[in-house]
Amino acid sequence: MRHGNKNNALGRKKAHRDALMSNMAISLIEHKRIETTLAKARALRIYVEPLITKSKEDSTHSRRTVFSLLQNKEATAALFRDVAPKVATRPGGYTRIIKLGNRTGDAAEMAMIELVDFNTTYTKEKTAGTEVKKTRRSRRPAGEKAAAPKAPKAEGGEAAAE
Repeated sequence: MRHGNKNNALGRKKAHRDALMSNMAISLIEHKRIETTLAKARALRIYVEPLITKSKEDSTHSRRTVFSLLQNKEATAALFRDVAPKVATRPGGYTRIIKLGNRTGDAAEMAMIELVDFNTTYTKEKTAGTEVKKTRRSRRPAGEKAAAPKAPKAEGGEAAAE
């Protein structure tokens, strides 16, 4: 029975689970989107959202608190430099979990976890360089439209000469 057991052990001891969450959080901060099992994605959401909330206040104390959990200087710097300004106005819910179906090897439920403000598909604002220009394509080849239309040849070469 699991009376009073509020954490998902993920089949690991505490030290292994802490290392797993730290490594997955580093990957999520670095790549902004990762694919993993659904259970790990849900556990990662609980782990990483307080870190993002902590990064909204850029102080020495919050940096040290985040670094103590991540143990990675580059990820901590990226969290405070890149992620925190984008989520500054958001009151929570920094991650999105999208179910992907079952893995072929062991039929585990797979999911993609991503940082919400970094997915350009769902955001309302478009940045200046992301617009795709649509061009109309002509049906004729490019070289043919520059050339003048040719006059039709007479079919009877001798009849045309007379």
